Amino acid sequence: MIYYVPHNVEAPKTVKATFTPTVLEKPCFSIYCFSLTPSLANFDPLLNEYFFDRHPAVFAQVLNYYRTGKLHYPTDVCGPLFEEELQYWGLDASDTEPCCWMQLLHAKDTQETLAVLDRMDVDREDDPQLREQDTMKKFGWEEDYFQGKRTKWMYYKPRIWALFDEPYSSRSAKIIAGISVWFIFVSILSFCLKTHPSFRIPVIETTNVTYHGRSVVGVTRQTTEPHVAFGQVELICNIWFTLEIIIRFIFCPSKWGFLKSPLNNIDLVATLSFYADAIFIRLLEDAPKDVVEFLSMIRIFRLFKLTQHHRGLQILIHTFRASAKELILLVFFLILGIVIFAALVYYAEKMEVNPDNQFQSIPLGLWWAICTMTTVIVSNFAMFYSHTQARDKLPKKRRRVLPVEQVVNMMFGLLSRNFSILSDTIASSTTCSRS
Repeated sequence: MIYYVPHNVEAPKTVKATFTPTVLEKPCFSIYCFSLTPSLANFDPLLNEYFFDRHPAVFAQVLNYYRTGKLHYPTDVCGPLFEEELQYWGLDASDTEPCCWMQLLHAKDTQETLAVLDRMDVDREDDPQLREQDTMKKFGWEEDYFQGKRTKWMYYKPRIWALFDEPYSSRSAKIIAGISVWFIFVSILSFCLKTHPSFRIPVIETTNVTYHGRSVVGVTRQTTEPHVAFGQVELICNIWFTLEIIIRFIFCPSKWGFLKSPLNNIDLVATLSFYADAIFIRLLEDAPKDVVEFLSMIRIFRLFKLTQHHRGLQILIHTFRASAKELILLVFFLILGIVIFAALVYYAEKMEVNPDNQFQSIPLGLWWAICTMTTVIVSNFAMFYSHTQARDKLPKKRRRVLPVEQVVNMMFGLLSRNFSILSDTIASSTTCSRS
């Protein structure tokens, strides 16, 4: 007989009886678990029983696995605890039945989501001491901090960095974030308004051209350029952006991590484009002004910096990252349908004599198919790909396929699921911090 005592001390013991020969005859037992022999420390020779102080729900599933060869995931057990218990019994998560893969995958996704939120600093510590310890760990000064070797540089560097990189860290950081957002909007507004004809000044250029070496012909070209005020506004904005980049680079925890950030690269290139514009257009007379002005379009991408100041936008970006494979697959099927229906409508109209036929080519049919499919068809793809994703994330030790009926009955959208995981995790962490 095998029995165990649960962690709840109010329940003295719970007995799980089984026949030892039945368990020992299971191939899975001899492979994944130790042999039940009287020499074990948890064997009671007086009662002829084995004692295991493990989690009750997981132990029941493990024991059932030794009996039937099928391992199921208990719904009232956390994912990491379930994997820890399986590791104790010598089992692997890949032994779980396919019907429980989605629950196990949900637990793994929750752990990945928590790791993402830790990097985003969404659930920020309220305890100043714990917050300071996390900051020292981020800057690589954890050992010096606990040894009491704290310098002024270690004191001021994280605080200055937090002012410019963590908008929610303090009231001063919120003010600086507001100033940065204001400069971004002013810069984008100036970039857009300077292209309006009402805000441009005509420039007349007259050049002399020699024709066959005999006569001189005057060629006049009239162009326009932005008002001088727009250049002054952009100069002030880019001075702020330059100071912000320099300060954030000097006081950042990792220089390499700063350079790897896409937002930092966008900000750097956008700022450099302003100085390139000033050098080539203002100082060089023969510079290709149209090309330089076109390259300055990258300043619009500064709008992506707003994600640094809004947590909802950060969550949305991570949601798209988590669902990138499914979104690519959705786009693939959309393109496939567009091409097929465009070809069908082209040849269908071509077979009939119709003087008002507007589908003169397949590219015109492509545009019709794009407008139709994106406005009419509602995409509802899914659980099959969810199940495939679960199989990809689990160790490939066993391959079992669910029945089609069971797959259809478990269908739901991956994009909404990833977003709900992120939102629910933030909501629960906020509730816990308030309580």
